[in-house]
Amino acid sequence: MSKPEPTKRRIVSSRHLADGENWEASEIEYGMIIAYNAFSRWMTRCMSAAGNTNLTPLEILVLHNTNHRGRDKRLTDICFLLNIEDTHTVNYALRKLMKMELLQSEKRGKEVFYRTSETGEALCGAYRDVRERCFLDGLSRLDMTGEEMREIAASLRALSGQYDQASRAAASL
Repeated sequence: MSKPEPTKRRIVSSRHLADGENWEASEIEYGMIIAYNAFSRWMTRCMSAAGNTNLTPLEILVLHNTNHRGRDKRLTDICFLLNIEDTHTVNYALRKLMKMELLQSEKRGKEVFYRTSETGEALCGAYRDVRERCFLDGLSRLDMTGEEMREIAASLRALSGQYDQASRAAASL
């Protein structure tokens, strides 16, 4: 006769949100909380090792997004791609990055387009080098295939869509 399997512990941040059906959503939320905080800490420390200690996680994301594919971007493009509603926070980040001479801007008609400066591109390259040495080298220890990582990424994007829809519904209550 085999022993019954022990009850699995629920790892959640707010027990009161984990009662009843679909308690697993609280487990996912806790995972996202700690992943977000770890990722934010990682970005600032990676950027510091790359040579800039003065950027917040949002500013780092804006810099990388502006550098993405070497295409000029508008404020609305950056906000859309990063899924940020509060354009003021991104606009503040853009102004700070401009002041630090990591970005350049060009007004075309009524719109302003941003691109990385040579200094900004070099900083993104240095960040990439640190990321490769400190993070990517360790990924092999997770024993996950590229396909599994793509599936996780797809699930996270789908989950973000669910949270976006729920936030719109909550705003209408």
